[in-house]
Amino acid sequence: MRLIDTHSHVYVEEFDADREAVIDRAREAGVVGQLLPAIDDESYERLFATCRAYPGYCLPMMGLHPTSVNDNPRWREALERVERLLADPPGMRFRAVGEIGLDFYWSDGFRTEQTEALRRQIELALRYDLPIAVHTRSAWSEMTALIETFAGSGLRGVFHAFSDTAETYRRLRACGDFAFGIGGVVTFKKSPLAEVVRRMDPDDLMLETDCPYLTPTPYRGRRNEPAYVALVCEAVARLTGLTPAAIAERTTRRAERLFGLRFTEETT
Repeated sequence: MRLIDTHSHVYVEEFDADREAVIDRAREAGVVGQLLPAIDDESYERLFATCRAYPGYCLPMMGLHPTSVNDNPRWREALERVERLLADPPGMRFRAVGEIGLDFYWSDGFRTEQTEALRRQIELALRYDLPIAVHTRSAWSEMTALIETFAGSGLRGVFHAFSDTAETYRRLRACGDFAFGIGGVVTFKKSPLAEVVRRMDPDDLMLETDCPYLTPTPYRGRRNEPAYVALVCEAVARLTGLTPAAIAERTTRRAERLFGLRFTEETT
């Protein structure tokens, strides 16, 4: 099977001690590529270094995470750096604008700032004809309403860690070429996401880990890693009645189309 981890933070310090072994385990599990979303300008150099160390395998996105706007008096300057990097990539091609979005979980006191940052980065995605990778937490109604204002614009992307209702899925899917990232939460006992996935078109799904976070069962509580995307694939297969091989093929094809990629076994 060919699997893609479409949302991996394998560049963060939690992997400094054994990153090479983590990458090796991912390859052994059938992971032929990883998409690495950006967080903020304090972590960009780590992102770039990891992508240079694993060229053609770890591929970068560029963006400003919504929680990096909170309590940050220089967030507009950070956005200006995002724009400069997208215009002049540091020796590599960015595959998406991300991760960007809305996150009102920790605080809803920065709604205006987060919304402005999101809109500006969507405009960058449209300017550079790139997909977006969207983070949403405690803000699905606001996110859906905002994305609906861009319907028909050509905006496309993935809703990372999708966790809302089947109705939200249908509304967002109607806005354009959007996919929905499914990760370890779908393996949790009594997870409401499982029932939602049963009602989604498998061709709209992409697999992800969000490592080192959201570790799937049976490793919940430990550090997540890209190899565990195979466990997500197996869980989605059970929910949809398809084989793991069929889910791997559909989700990988969807990711390759969205991000303009073609991973091969030789990539590993």
